[in-house]
Formats: sequence, C-alpha cells, structure tokens
Amino acid sequence: MFKVTRSGDQRIDVDFTGKLDSEAMRVALDELIQAAEGIEHGKMFYRVGSFEWPTLGAVGVELKRIPQLLRLIRQFDRVAVVADQQWLRTASEVEGALIPGLTIKAFDSIHEAQAEAWLQQ
Repeated sequence: MFKVTRSGDQRIDVDFTGKLDSEAMRVALDELIQAAEGIEHGKMFYRVGSFEWPTLGAVGVELKRIPQLLRLIRQFDRVAVVADQQWLRTASEVEGALIPGLTIKAFDSIHEAQAEAWLQQ
C-alpha cells in the first residue's frame, strides 16, 4: 500500500507498507507528483511500515522517472521518515546527506511525535 495525502499548502504525508510491483509504482509516483504540484520549500512526512523490496519492474519504472523525481525532491526542504527498520532509517539519512538542500531525519515509530515536531520546526 502506498498512500499520499496533501496536508496543507506545503506538506505531503506518505504511508507505505508492503511491496510495489510496476503498476503500483507507476500509480504511487503519479500520486506523489500530483500531490506535490505547486509546493515550494515543502515538508514530507514519510511512514514506512513493513517493507518488502519492490519488484524489478517497479525499480525500472522508478529509474525511467528519475528526472521527474529529481524535480520533485527539489520542491522539499525537510523529510521526516518514520520506520522501525534501522537500515531504512540509516539509508534515509544517507540519502538526505547526498541531496543538496534536502534534510532527511529518520525516527523509530515510537518517536513519531518527535518526528512531527521536528518537521514543524
């Protein structure tokens, strides 16, 4: 499941759990891009439940849309990632360190309130 919700003028909430195949990835990216339309200096709250690697087809869909995804990422200044898996939290923060102008901070699910507070700073 991949659910995107626009929460105000400058914020998107994303809830993800499970596994994405190529069609689900296509739909998810379309929803994300549409929800982000018009956002500048935005914030994203990203909750990751049980994570399964996407299918190879889903990865292919994502790779084909890298130019769109790079434009999308530039619309955001902060991303709070809430995930129970330590490796996902670490990978998220490494990704944030590699993307100029974007700060990603990861939190365990028991610290979701702290993630929300950090995002609002």
